[in-house]
Amino acid sequence: MNVRPSPKLRLCSGCELTTGAKSHCPRCGTALFDRRPNSLQYSWALLITAAILLFPANTLPITQFTNQGLTTYDTIYSGIVSLVDNEMPAIAVIVFTASVAVPIAKVIGLTLILLTIQRQWPLSKTRLTRYFHIIEFIGRWSMLDLFVISIVASLINMGQLLHAKPAPAATYFALVILLTQLAAKCLDPRLLWDLEKKPHHD
Repeated sequence: MNVRPSPKLRLCSGCELTTGAKSHCPRCGTALFDRRPNSLQYSWALLITAAILLFPANTLPITQFTNQGLTTYDTIYSGIVSLVDNEMPAIAVIVFTASVAVPIAKVIGLTLILLTIQRQWPLSKTRLTRYFHIIEFIGRWSMLDLFVISIVASLINMGQLLHAKPAPAATYFALVILLTQLAAKCLDPRLLWDLEKKPHHD
């Protein structure tokens, strides 16, 4: 008795239609692949760039204040210290989490996932997949610091006497968030589970 092999299925990344082994989705026309082409290469390139930009984002001034002709600058860390000194620890924790902890955790997490795929490390694929989805979820909140800066600037700007605006680090910070999000978007997490099909060599 001959057993016919089950047809190969592909999931459309555009409309999530499950279809056969076709080159394009019959519903929305999106190109179909078993795995995203050059997924690791694109993710690595974007992630390394984001990691490099973390340094100017955290060391350069992120806000510029001008008060009666005197201009002062704040980095992310000096801003957090200023919030603590002004008895606003809750806001300081939010800013620290969104501006420091989350970007660094995303870079470390994506690096661990990429190295696990590339080096075939025997780590828990279930946990790494969950962590990947967490990275995707929290990414949308990573712009909170820039949102706070824009709100503060709009509230305190009073002509020439008191003026606030973003400084160079704000651009680098926005690029870090954008690049880490793109790195996660380019990565095909199914590559983690492909490791289960490969024999492990000592």
